[in-house]
Amino acid sequence: MNATELKRGMVILHEGDLHQVHEYTHVKPGKGGAFLQTKLRNLKTGSMIHYRFRSQENIDVPYLEKKNFQYLYDDGQQFCFMDLESYDQVFLDAATVGDAKNYLVPEFELQLTRHEGNVVGLEMPTTVNLTVKVTDPGHKGDTVSNVTKPATMETGLVIKVPLFIEQGEVLKVDTRTGEFLGRAN
Repeated sequence: MNATELKRGMVILHEGDLHQVHEYTHVKPGKGGAFLQTKLRNLKTGSMIHYRFRSQENIDVPYLEKKNFQYLYDDGQQFCFMDLESYDQVFLDAATVGDAKNYLVPEFELQLTRHEGNVVGLEMPTTVNLTVKVTDPGHKGDTVSNVTKPATMETGLVIKVPLFIEQGEVLKVDTRTGEFLGRAN
């Protein structure tokens, strides 16, 4: 694969280890060749590195198996997922789950990505539906569209929502940015 095809969240093989692309910027200086400045997370150690790829450079992409799982529960340090085909349970630590913990509710279905039998990541849908657990009550006349208030969701995630949103409502939230997208249907 060519370096210009990199995308956020993609897993690549770099210097013998699996790395996940966290950020990338395509840079075209006035003099010299174009390059991609990336921020990569080592999936084995969890450390972040900055690396510059030339745009014509080839990147190794490992074979990754994706399988459907259901999130069951967590005990604060371990997250339990169940394979939907074999009903086997897999336990992942908080570092592997990462920010996805903000969107996980019991019985939530997602894909786990594996490389050579080891889970290397979670593939979340772009949006999830979460219930508002705590927020200030809305008042009649709160219709200004650009004023927001904090709302704590059922997972503990705090997002900014419009003033008319009330406790108990189910909202659509973007898993990439953590932003309010609207009420769920």
